[in-house]
Amino acid sequence: MSTKGDLLRLARQLRGMTQKHAAEQLGLAQAVLSRVENDLIEIDENLLGSAARTYLLPRSFFDITDPVYGPPVSVHTMLRGNSDVTARDIDMITAELNVRLFNIRRFLQNVDYRPTSDIPVLDIEHVGPVEQIASTVRAHWKITEGPIKNLTRMLEKAGIIVGDSNFHGASVSGVTFNAPGTPPIILVNRSHPADRLRFTLAHELGHLVMHRFPTPSMEDEANQFASAFLLPMHEMQTVFKGRKITIELLAALKKEWRVSMQAILMRAKSLDCISENQTRYLFQQFSVRGWRTKEPASLDFAFDPPTVLPSLIKSHVDDLKYAWPEVVELARIREADFNEFYGNLSGPGTPTRPTLRIVN
Repeated sequence: MSTKGDLLRLARQLRGMTQKHAAEQLGLAQAVLSRVENDLIEIDENLLGSAARTYLLPRSFFDITDPVYGPPVSVHTMLRGNSDVTARDIDMITAELNVRLFNIRRFLQNVDYRPTSDIPVLDIEHVGPVEQIASTVRAHWKITEGPIKNLTRMLEKAGIIVGDSNFHGASVSGVTFNAPGTPPIILVNRSHPADRLRFTLAHELGHLVMHRFPTPSMEDEANQFASAFLLPMHEMQTVFKGRKITIELLAALKKEWRVSMQAILMRAKSLDCISENQTRYLFQQFSVRGWRTKEPASLDFAFDPPTVLPSLIKSHVDDLKYAWPEVVELARIREADFNEFYGNLSGPGTPTRPTLRIVN
């Protein structure tokens, strides 16, 4: 159960403010704010009102009683693995994830979300190689041969809440949060192209399947899982057999398998279907053409958007007859934050899901 101090710290981190800066805005000494956030000083109504104004949050935010969690497993390696991601970035992302958890719990109180599948938990130390784990998940979900057509929908059917974020400008592709009593959440970076988003979803699924605790190798393992899950070994060996791997072939395969040309090339390399020299040459060609960060627009395709989360929210208006301001109030954040997290859903047109049921 959260305390007022927990929520004051969370609000500060959500806004990316240092304790020193926040203390100045609140008219406190930094040492005093530190004690406040650690619940060593009694917090009065005046301070909560000042905090609501400083952090641009409704006063009701500080009445939330849900537990506040630290960084999820998939975030722990970011500071070590990506020098562009700062401790401030991690604090802001973790704060956003906590706020989204609060919101999802509220939305689920009135709407029954019934997944039609589940997420297998396969410990990499006991089950076997990543390749085998990916194959097992495909078999568990009864995925037919060939490309996965709608990965977002597949994850939602297994009970995963998929959303998107700008991650406050941080160079983060995606994060996973799996808190007790709430469906797992995967957020992906909305600014990335669809091929990267699909790989990110599969990568984050790998964390949910394989990782309960952070390890030095978990990011590499999640990448291996994503590659094996989206591009199954036996099928890709058949695809590559007897063919020269060229940019033209990679482009054709991208349209079919809906992953980047570079991911397909790396898969060919991991399966020993192409030499080191050929791989290096093709990556050089990607660099020369400026395709390392964004592949040709002619090969782009649309990302399959989440449907469960928008439907959870919209059902409060369409079925429970909430006024739109009441839906925002339920989330205990300002409307600008609500629209940033979930998009502007106040208009018509959000698809409904057969796995949602209104609770009387």
